[in-house]
Amino acid sequence: MPNATRIRGAAPRPVPLAAARPATPLAAEGPRAVLLAGLLTVLAVCGGDAVARVFPFGPRHRAVNDLANQFVPFHAHLWDLLRGRADGGFLLDWQAGWGTSFLPDYGTYVSSPFAPLVALFPRGDIEYAVYGVTVLKTAVAAAAMTFLLRRLGPGTWWWASVLGASYALCGWSLAEGTYNPMWLDGLIAFPLLCLVGEWVREGRRPLLGPLVVAVCWVANFYTAYMATLGAALVLLVRLAVTDQEDRGRVRTVLRAALTTGIGIALSAPVLVPVFLGSRHAHPGVVRDFVPAPATDVLARLLPATYSFSTPAAFVCTAVPLLVAVLLFRRDVPGRERWLWPGLCAAVLASLQWGPTHLLWHAFATPNGSPYRQTFVLSGVLVLAAWTGLAHGLPDRRALLGGTAVVAVLTLGSLPSPFLTSWALLLTAGGLAAVAGALLLPKRGRYGLLAALLVAGTLVGQAAATTAYADRERLVRLDDYPPWGAEHERRAAALAAADGWPAYRTDPGLPRVAGNDPLLLGGQGAAYYSSHTPAVLTGTLAALGGGWTSRGRNLLSLDNPVTDALFGVGARWRDGRVVRSEPLPLVTVRPAGPPPVYGRSPFRNQELLLGARVYEAPGPGGACPVGTEVFLWAPDATGTARLGGYETRLLGGGPKRRAALTSLGVQRRPGLTARVPPGGTAEIACLDHDRLRTAVTALRARAATRTAVHADGLTATLPPGTTGTAVVAAPAIAGWRCGGATPTPYGGLLAVPVAPGTTTVSCTFRPPGLTPGLAAGAAGLVLLAGRVGLGRRAQRQRAE
Repeated sequence: MPNATRIRGAAPRPVPLAAARPATPLAAEGPRAVLLAGLLTVLAVCGGDAVARVFPFGPRHRAVNDLANQFVPFHAHLWDLLRGRADGGFLLDWQAGWGTSFLPDYGTYVSSPFAPLVALFPRGDIEYAVYGVTVLKTAVAAAAMTFLLRRLGPGTWWWASVLGASYALCGWSLAEGTYNPMWLDGLIAFPLLCLVGEWVREGRRPLLGPLVVAVCWVANFYTAYMATLGAALVLLVRLAVTDQEDRGRVRTVLRAALTTGIGIALSAPVLVPVFLGSRHAHPGVVRDFVPAPATDVLARLLPATYSFSTPAAFVCTAVPLLVAVLLFRRDVPGRERWLWPGLCAAVLASLQWGPTHLLWHAFATPNGSPYRQTFVLSGVLVLAAWTGLAHGLPDRRALLGGTAVVAVLTLGSLPSPFLTSWALLLTAGGLAAVAGALLLPKRGRYGLLAALLVAGTLVGQAAATTAYADRERLVRLDDYPPWGAEHERRAAALAAADGWPAYRTDPGLPRVAGNDPLLLGGQGAAYYSSHTPAVLTGTLAALGGGWTSRGRNLLSLDNPVTDALFGVGARWRDGRVVRSEPLPLVTVRPAGPPPVYGRSPFRNQELLLGARVYEAPGPGGACPVGTEVFLWAPDATGTARLGGYETRLLGGGPKRRAALTSLGVQRRPGLTARVPPGGTAEIACLDHDRLRTAVTALRARAATRTAVHADGLTATLPPGTTGTAVVAAPAIAGWRCGGATPTPYGGLLAVPVAPGTTTVSCTFRPPGLTPGLAAGAAGLVLLAGRVGLGRRAQRQRAE
């Protein structure tokens, strides 16, 4: 970039606000800058994965933590919805958790505009599809930031590309966003919302601005909230560095608040059900925030470091160097020189202070990584770096001062256990390469060499960070088997056995992930979401179910009594589909009070069934010959045995609860179970003849036909039926039957049946959908009014 001649120490005259906007932000090198940013991003991400030999470039898989448990299965379910193969719709999911609300899950996991792209891939390639969407989102984030930088002020086009890609390749993106792909929509949202701030500042785009806000909030409200806070801080700094009078600044802030409010209102049809879905969810463990040591925070600013509980603040060495250089540049106006680095320092400090930590996370400390807002820090660092470049390249004195600052910060990280030798080598090499590039002449082959040095530093550091994070995740996080031939065989067998809604087909055990019904097919109890209903967790636990993730990751319950109660007619067990005779989805119980659960899951199952089917063990703890022995030891970890049969239990603590499990059939008298130590243990003996008798009695009073819909069900009852119709689905909030809110029956959906009733009809609306639609309509009215008033004002000015 050619440098204008300046008098050293003299600040340039402020540019009027109206003239600050370039006339053609994407003219000349604009498209080239955006495309280069995306290319550098893809090269670094895919190159790092290839070095680590991670899927899809090697034998190591990516199926870790919530990526395997939630994001891949929810994208698979979206694939089924878009292709018309899902049981249920966007309001109600009949496949997971015996029937749950889907709109909150949609708004949390797959409401991104990029998510439907998975439908372009074959169903069996869902992991490839999610990886492709992940890389695409990262590249779009780079392009969006590059566009914003070019929009904010002049500068060399390839520098904009490198800085835009540096933002998208920040440590947060490479270490956390890559296996939480829904968060990457927030990475895109931050530069877009900053762009909306520029439009507001200039009094432009009154229609497009709120629409961009709405899309960002619908795509992922959680990170969009953080991005909105960051964009608000950026707007305040942008206003502070102009010569605009205070009254004008206040008007701009009010316009920004109105734009944001309208955009959020437009997103309310999705946002409000998500919020209320969280309120009805099983509570997680509340944690107190503990700030990370300063040395660890400094270490995470460097490439090739990893930690789950510290901020992944790495951004290409060129960025912190340019920010540090800005402090020493006398040719930059004082307010810009101090306010931008000051904003970076303030955002970094806010990550470490309890009250601001809660503010960033919507006043709730997350159960996982406590630094999910770190991408905003990376964004403001990049904006500060570009601010200096907009005034030309630094002189040697400023470059020397900035290099010293980066060196001191690096030395401060030496005591951190997270520091690696690769981190120091890459930082030193990157610092030398970028500083050398800034000293080179800027024309001809030297300009090309400078671009190669800086771009090479970015790609090298980001690829190394990607590869290091790939390896560390597999060591430190839970991992699950990737999709393969065995999963294809299991899914095909489940599809062949499917008979919904006449009966459920449970994908069974061993589980592949936390949402096997969504991933493999069928309709089971397993379900894992931030919105797992408290009533579902409580009901499943009362009946002997197990869980992980503190009660939000529910496991399949393999038990003949619960299979009968919940209409499971086919189940995957021991490598094949096993059939049984279940009850219909809707049964009728005698009128009277609903069952009240106690401590024993065996007694609770009998209360819900309405018959005694279990026997207590005889003297010495042995069951009668011919009965099936069941063990309930929710807090035990280890192997339980009965003769030659054994099963593994994994329970204990608030995170895990072992499910009630079978120890096989009692083959000879006196054979007793060996139970691992740990908490309460109860053994019961299931008499299958009694169970068949109870099921036959209930089937005689069950619905003769049941039709399920994307938003409810309709059941036809035998003539003369009275009592209580019980639907084998959890009584989650949002159900209405006959225009009234149903009364739960042992945690299940239930409807009183008056004499003469032959049909039971229930509809489901996620809580918050109606007020959300009303808020969305109000947002549309406000948007139309604002655009109309703006056009009227323009016509009046023109006259």
